[in-house]
Amino acid sequence: MTALEHEDSPVYLKLRASIAAAILRGQYRAGDQLPSVRALAAEHGANPLTVAKAYQSFQDDGYVEVRRGVGMFVLPGAVEALRVAERERFLKGYWPRVKDHIALLGLDVNELLDRETA
Repeated sequence: MTALEHEDSPVYLKLRASIAAAILRGQYRAGDQLPSVRALAAEHGANPLTVAKAYQSFQDDGYVEVRRGVGMFVLPGAVEALRVAERERFLKGYWPRVKDHIALLGLDVNELLDRETA
């Protein structure tokens, strides 16, 4: 889950965000096989049906393909397409709230950008 995901988001969306982040980080590249539904469910302590729903959303969006009897694989071009979609999601869904929160706290954007993380 990213720092921007809501704690009250459905579990499948949290899993989806985690998988998306792994793909964007290069943990899974085009042609790579994703963990099985059962393996990912065990890793995250989730119900396999919930993991399957998260995976289905990637298949619906054209980022992965299922090879019957083998598993789920990241499609060529998926990283770039996912990055575009996630940027749009951030700019429309999260950025307005972040921007409002920055203003509410009276923070200076330039200071925030120059600030080193501890």
